[in-house]
Amino acid sequence: MTSIDARDVPADTTSTERLAGAGLDYRVVDLSDDASAFGFERAVDRGFLGPEPSSDMLAQVRKTFAERRNVGVYEKNAPAGALPVATIDGWITPLTVPGGAEIGMWAISVVTVAATHRRRGIARALLEGELRAAASAGVAIAGLTVSEATIYGRYGFGAAIPVARHTVDTRRAGWSGPTPTGTLEYIDRETLAADLGAVHERARGRASGQIPGWEGRWEGYAGVAPTPDRDQARGVRYRDEDGALRGVMAYTVGEAAGTFRFRMDVRLLVAETADARAALWRFALQHDLVDEVVADLRPIDDPLPWLVHDTRGVKQEVHDHGWLRILDLPTALTARRYSAPIDTVLRVKDSLGFTNGDWRLRVDDDGIATVDVADEGAEADITLDVSTLSALYAGGVRAATLHGAGRITADPAAVEAFDRALVSFPAPSLDIWY
Repeated sequence: MTSIDARDVPADTTSTERLAGAGLDYRVVDLSDDASAFGFERAVDRGFLGPEPSSDMLAQVRKTFAERRNVGVYEKNAPAGALPVATIDGWITPLTVPGGAEIGMWAISVVTVAATHRRRGIARALLEGELRAAASAGVAIAGLTVSEATIYGRYGFGAAIPVARHTVDTRRAGWSGPTPTGTLEYIDRETLAADLGAVHERARGRASGQIPGWEGRWEGYAGVAPTPDRDQARGVRYRDEDGALRGVMAYTVGEAAGTFRFRMDVRLLVAETADARAALWRFALQHDLVDEVVADLRPIDDPLPWLVHDTRGVKQEVHDHGWLRILDLPTALTARRYSAPIDTVLRVKDSLGFTNGDWRLRVDDDGIATVDVADEGAEADITLDVSTLSALYAGGVRAATLHGAGRITADPAAVEAFDRALVSFPAPSLDIWY
């Protein structure tokens, strides 16, 4: 983990010069200035088609943004307090990698471009500027969660952490799982926020792809933050037989008009143990008056479909969620552990130049890797671009799948060996947006 604070990294000079040529000012925003801070936050809400934020909402978001490096793009000579025409922010956070270790990741968020300023190269300047800033800080990998899936591959990101959305017809599904011997209890909002943070932090090291949450995230899920739907939030927690907190769930319920039957939306379910997870799922699926339970951002190996009597009562929709982008290939590939030995030469294509070249990856019987520049003239065993390699990094996307899609050039034996080495257990997971 790098000890560098992203807020100390200056604005990227290449993006600054590129946008200056288009009459735009690209700069790190000073959030200690009220006018600049509120203008930046309002632009973010506008970019995501949210309502005009209240003063309480602006103050809440400012707590989160103050911990990040915030970049705005402004019209030249824009007055103080003017809304930027584009926004992005970043911070360095631990990313759990296969094997349970951590690597510093440059997390990217709030990427917006005003509808009035499309097709002017702003998004490119924002994304490439963040990647160059991350690389200059010595960060080996970048990541983001996305609202649109067709944008980020061109910058070398790969959809690395798939998740599942579960929709449960509770009357059909029933319950056939265990009845854990611990206890469930309702909790108030402040306790819910604290418990979500505590259990998530303890549990996130169990699966690759996870990152820490932050206070504002937990307060939003728990209804502590001043959001429009704050009064809908509810929470329940599970304690084991010894009284230790092992799981917690934030959720909302809403009535199907005029029916007195309800749908439960699980905002977040975090559990340290199988008993805690089963107890919380049982609570949701057997809740009085609830006919449907919906939970998104679940790991693709979640046991929920096997905890019910009729598996056809659980609809699973797998979709992309966590996207990664390798910037320092040797550091990234040696940080994780592997499931099988391999000795192979990778030819990586990277249009931005961070990882371009031929690399020899050797993994021993203990799953520990060494990576070196391949010998001059060495024949490549596997050819792929950095977006594809980044998609494979967390161990949740199969090399055979991407080979079948034409994203990898290699003979079948090389692909199979690569597949066996990269796959991770358990499946990668990312249960929050960032």
